[in-house]
Amino acid sequence: MAFDVEKVRAQYPALADGRAWLDGAAGTQVPQPVIDAVADAYRVGMSNVGGPYESSRRAGGIVAEARAAVADLVGAPDPAGVVFGPSMTALTYRFAAVLADGWRPGDEVVVTQLDHDANVRPWIQHAQRAGATVRVAELDPATGELPAQHVTDLIGERTKLVAVTAASNVLGTIPDLRAITDRARQVGALSYVDGVQHCPHAHVQLAELGADFYATSAYKWAGPHLAAVVAGDPWSLENLHPDKLKPSPDTSPDRFELGTNPFAAMAGAVAAVEHLAGLDSDADGSRADRLAVSRRAVVAHEEALARTLFEGLAELDGVVRYGAPQGPCTPTAFFGLPGMEPRAVAERLAERGLNVSHGHSYAWEAVHALGIGPEGGVRASLSHYTNESDVRRLLEALADLAA
Repeated sequence: MAFDVEKVRAQYPALADGRAWLDGAAGTQVPQPVIDAVADAYRVGMSNVGGPYESSRRAGGIVAEARAAVADLVGAPDPAGVVFGPSMTALTYRFAAVLADGWRPGDEVVVTQLDHDANVRPWIQHAQRAGATVRVAELDPATGELPAQHVTDLIGERTKLVAVTAASNVLGTIPDLRAITDRARQVGALSYVDGVQHCPHAHVQLAELGADFYATSAYKWAGPHLAAVVAGDPWSLENLHPDKLKPSPDTSPDRFELGTNPFAAMAGAVAAVEHLAGLDSDADGSRADRLAVSRRAVVAHEEALARTLFEGLAELDGVVRYGAPQGPCTPTAFFGLPGMEPRAVAERLAERGLNVSHGHSYAWEAVHALGIGPEGGVRASLSHYTNESDVRRLLEALADLAA
């Protein structure tokens, strides 16, 4: 591998402030190529799509390029299965509304305690309106893991949809997704997978996950604030008819996208995928080929740093890591210092140049299952631009606080 973290860091203007940016799970920083792509889109000029002139054709080209880029990033079979929206939450509510249209009393929906509330509440609310039953798969509070059987045992002949995360946004837990999606498919249920925290830390191949729908957010992988839901099979969108304006396009995936697309943000998303594809300088070939090499290099880099972080936290007296999973996980740690509020810990770390998140991070079911409540904990999350110095600085600061 030819992954050089210092070379990567040099492309991120925000990192020049000398702080340790350990809040990637809340949103990553943006490299210069993405900044340039967004600025250039505005600088050159764009018009809305549908016009018989260059600036309009340029906007249409950006949309097509963005669909292709996201499809490459997640290993989707066809860019026609990529639906864009302002956030994963907004898109999930959009899909919940259209998928729930056929639910009836007696039907069932499965959600999990491991998920961000954006992949829980929309399904619960629409199930309640339809009279459908909601079944909740429980996580193991001791380990923070979600055994696949906790989900599959809830899936039955009346199950219409299974909503499950590919990686916890606070604990980092990566469940056995394929076992869950396979079981859903056996009974004819759809699977809606939250990949927001998974996509930044994995080489994603949608077919291997077995997901019918996979959600991702560009601002979690060095892009602008833009989200996408990707259909494992674009044909699955053809049978869904969301509410829309009478004159707006009735073609798929366009009919799922409300209003005018954010063309400059889409240009930034394309640049972000290209950036990710080039993180390993030895990567060559098609963008999908370069992504495969670079994403695996990133995973190896993050896993090495995560070991340092997790082992260091385990050695600190006075620091409690919540739900430390023994199985696969992203480089994310959720912890607390007994006697100190999470906000106070984050503030003290911020004074030492360390950016970490605090609170429940919208993992509403998880923080209650862990017994820590809405006050939550402190979250340190590593990214491809994190270096060992960042991790060591955090461990040293926590050691001082714990003392």
